[in-house]
Parts: sequence; C-alpha cells; structure tokens
Amino acid sequence: MSSPKPRLLIIGLDCMEPSLVFDRWRQDLPNLSRLMAAGSYGRMESSIPAITVPAWSCMMSGRDPGELGIYGFRNRADRSYGKMAIADGRAVKVPRLWDLLGDAGWTVAALSVPGTSPPYPVNGSLVSCFLTPSRDVPYTHPPGLAAQIAEWMPDFLLDVPEFRSEEKTRILQNIYDLCNQRFDLAEKLIERDQPDFLMLVDMGVDRIHHSFWKPMDPTHPQHEPGSPFANAIHDYYCHVDRRVGDLLARCDEETAVLVVSDHGARPLMGGICVNEWLIKWGYLTLKQPPSEPLPLDQVEVDWGQTKAWGAGGYYGRIFMNVQGREPQGVIPLAEYEQARSHLADLLASIPTPDGQPMPNRIMKPQQIYQKVRGVAPDLIAYFDELAWRSVGTVGDGSLYTTNNDTGPDDANHAPFGLMIFHDPRQPKGGQVLEGATLYDILPTLLHRYGLQPPANLRGKILPI
Repeated sequence: MSSPKPRLLIIGLDCMEPSLVFDRWRQDLPNLSRLMAAGSYGRMESSIPAITVPAWSCMMSGRDPGELGIYGFRNRADRSYGKMAIADGRAVKVPRLWDLLGDAGWTVAALSVPGTSPPYPVNGSLVSCFLTPSRDVPYTHPPGLAAQIAEWMPDFLLDVPEFRSEEKTRILQNIYDLCNQRFDLAEKLIERDQPDFLMLVDMGVDRIHHSFWKPMDPTHPQHEPGSPFANAIHDYYCHVDRRVGDLLARCDEETAVLVVSDHGARPLMGGICVNEWLIKWGYLTLKQPPSEPLPLDQVEVDWGQTKAWGAGGYYGRIFMNVQGREPQGVIPLAEYEQARSHLADLLASIPTPDGQPMPNRIMKPQQIYQKVRGVAPDLIAYFDELAWRSVGTVGDGSLYTTNNDTGPDDANHAPFGLMIFHDPRQPKGGQVLEGATLYDILPTLLHRYGLQPPANLRGKILPI
C-alpha cells in the first residue's frame, strides 16, 4: 500500500490571532473547529521578537533569533551606524524542517514560507516568500516551476502590493487573491507531485489585520464605527477556513495536519517615539534637528556625543555607542553593562501618555537567547506587550504618536500565535495544549516521524 500523500501538511497562517479562532469566532470556522475537536490545540508562544522575520525560520529550524543572528526584517550588517540589511533566506544557515525531511528521503513542497527567498534546492519544490523582489528574478525550485505557475496563475502575487495604504477595496481584493493562489497552488502540487510533505504560508491574515483592525475593534483608539469594512477580518477568517477544508479534501484520509501561526495580533494603541525619548534623556544628540519628521538615517547625528539610538518597528531595538566597538563609540567598555542596565530601567519606566505606568518589557539578548550571533541590539523593548510600537523618526519632538511612521497600520503583533494538530491515526479528542512554544514544532515533528533532531535544539516534544 502506498504512503498517504502528503503524510504531513502544514498550513501556516501568518499572524492569525488565537482568541479569534478559539473563542470569538470558533462557531463560524467549522473546518478548524473539527481539527480542534479531533486533535490537539492551544496558544503557542512566539519568538522574541514576535515578527514574521525571524519567527518562521525559528519555528522551522528550532533555533532562536540569537542563534540565527536575525533580529528583525532589517538587521545591522556591521558596526557602522547606517548599514541595515534585509534578512532574506541567505541569512538562515541551518537546516529547516523540509531540508531535514528531504535528507531522510521525503519529497517536499514548501510554498511561500517566509525566509525562503531566494529559492534554493530541496528534494521537491520550493516557491519563495514575500521577500522576493518580483517574478522577474528566480523564485522557484526547480526553476521551471515558475513557468508552470505562470501558466496556472498568470497574475501570481508574491505579496499584497502596498498594503499600508488607504486603498482599502483594492487591498482587500489583493488579500483574497493572494490567499486563493496559495491554496490553489498547494492543491495543484498535491495532485501533480504527491509530495510526502507540503507546507504553505498565507500572508493575507497578517495583511488584513494591519489594514482592517480599526473598523472591527471598538477598543481601538481610532475605531471606525459603521465602516463598510467592519466584518472584513471575520469574513476573511471564514474564507481561510473554507480553503483549509478544500485543501484537506485533496489529501489522503490519513494525512496529519498542522495549522499554525507564528504570532498573534492586537490593536495598535500608538507609538513610542524611542529616539525622541533618547534625545530627551541625553542619550542621542543631533547636529541639527530636522524641520519635519524624518527617519534617523536621514538626519545628521553627532555620534561623538551620542550614547544610544533606536530603531522603529513592531518592537523597539536599542543600540549603544560603545568605545572600541562602534566607530565613534563613547561608552567605555568597562561601563557598558552598568550603562545598559540603567538605560533598560529608564525605558521600562516610560509611562502612558497620561502618566500611568506602562507594563514595558526590556530585554538583553544574552539573557533570552541560547547564543547571540551577528550584530544584535543591545536592548529589545516590548512596550506594553506590543500594544505600542517603536517609532524611530525624529523631528517633531513628540514622545508619543497615534500613527505608524511607515504608513497606515491598524494592528501590532501579539506574543502568542496558535497551533492545531490532528493526526487521524492518533486522535487526541480536543486536547488543549499548555505551555507550547514556537520552538517545540521542529523537535515534536521530527520525533513523531522517527528522525534524529539536530543537536541543542531549544524546544521540547509536545504530547500531540
């Protein structure tokens, strides 16, 4: 008897919020609900930082951001002050799940998993992720798969174009198109290639949160009551659920399935202007303050008088200007740890705009990662557990903002994603998982299929 095809299916849903699936809308999501009722499910703690890059690579490799040397979408390329580089797939130097399965003889298909651009050889098929610049560059393995995709889907999307925009109707259509294309492609490759393992990631969930959370959520500070997009996120979750059902119908009745999100989502309450705070406290000095808000790399910093600076994003990154480490370092190395701890305490004490305490979490990479490679931030800041983002622009003197400095954005990320696992051969009857982390996925799946894991993985084996 031939093996089930695929033996293992992973449906990645970037940013899907567990509270919406497990509680608020569960009755509207019949396919996900059936998987939960038959298998195991629970909240799953993300990586720190809880962002797409590096979270998916952490999940699929069992390594943390420090081990990977990937601390965000952009990372300091060296110790100079302005050189930030996008962390694409070439930054991942360790094998991921599909590589390990391929080495064990499984045929694999990895579709749009963040961290796979540019594409590279696997034992099967790979379609690169949203970091792919365009379809004019190689984006598949084998290369000929791109021509087949163009035949199947002439308007194949790599991501939702310009999703930080006020063109809401166009964005919504693009989100649905992106989702349908990923699931359609998965169905076609299952039918054509019958891979032992298939994984897809839909980025539409993330994009719809960032574009349409305000109309949905009355607790959002910029809630839009009566918006025609009030049900956009709910309706999209229902659509994704239907596509999950369609895909499962194409699989063998013995196929094991994992539905997983790399992190969750929450309303964006505002932004902490981290560099303006550093200016206020004498850590950052500009030679000439700009007349309008500008990114820090577009203004002239007096590095000889600067002790620290920050980067904007869903979380805060603080870099310190250390003697002998940075070109114009001013903090003596002997005083570095004391200065870092003092700055961490200062950032932790940032209050809400009305002066109330804010539960900020300020972390040192050496205390949260197994190893620290590359050019890591000196401090990692979660402002109110990511309810507030970090804003890096300078120029208007404001310590807080209600807007994202990179374009319209309704939501921030949340530290917990979700996982739902069901293997028809070993049903669990709705077991609720406690204490699961993103790092547990790789060792758990390798153990399930009798494969030797790489040494020193961070995660544990879950009882799924």
